[in-house]
Amino acid sequence: MPGAAMQLPINTFKRALRDGPPQIGLWVGLADGCAAEMLAGAGFDWLLIDCEHAPNDVRTVLSQLQAVAPYPVHPVVRPVTGDPALIKQYLDVGAQTLLVPMVETAEQAARMVAATRYPPHGIRGVGSALARASRWNGVEGYLHRADDEMCVLVQVESKAALANLEAIAATEGVDGVFFGPSDLSASMGFIGRPGEPEVQRAIADGIAAVRAAGKAAGILSADPVLARRYLEMGARFVAVGVDITLLAQAARRLAAGFKTGQPPAASADPPAGSVY
Repeated sequence: MPGAAMQLPINTFKRALRDGPPQIGLWVGLADGCAAEMLAGAGFDWLLIDCEHAPNDVRTVLSQLQAVAPYPVHPVVRPVTGDPALIKQYLDVGAQTLLVPMVETAEQAARMVAATRYPPHGIRGVGSALARASRWNGVEGYLHRADDEMCVLVQVESKAALANLEAIAATEGVDGVFFGPSDLSASMGFIGRPGEPEVQRAIADGIAAVRAAGKAAGILSADPVLARRYLEMGARFVAVGVDITLLAQAARRLAAGFKTGQPPAASADPPAGSVY
């Protein structure tokens, strides 16, 4: 007797960006399913699986999506670049929310949206029989319903992108705009100094512009003071730490506490304004 049709997962994160409370997240760069599962139960609303700067590929992303699936946390995948062919693979293994780096024009943003939609509304390749996303054609009507659960977040992280911010935010199908402080500060001439007043003013103005467009603004900051300030500005999804940094800091403190008899000075932590 054939099994009952499976249900298409509802993208609760996408709905929360519109109607829910601010979504608090954690950057995940360890590229390991066990680590991702442990973090999935920590209480965050979303986890960012990073393929841009962490050693992830489609298979390691798959293992992490499988690991976090039983938990009440939403996985967001950041591809290394906005390549529709690569995006197709991440969607097929089950990603429903993407954070696409280095988007500088409304045309780029529209292409990223198209990459997540099936024809005639987009350019996503049709291969659902091979896809975990459709539970291998076990989700009834997947091809007709999948588009509605896709969430597209684009990163604004250069002076060129800032100049086009209003058009990017207004792009149909873009659910949110994420500000990348590290690359943005470098583009503005302040590499390694995202806390510079000029950079922070640009981010504050950017959050306001995204909100005015009716879209969700997001950002990453390991500085709790800055993270709370972004939330007060109206940011809707904020990552407040990075798994690798948390592990490295705790390990250094533990070793120093036994080697020297006291933990390292506060200066051993990331400086105020640090992104990671």
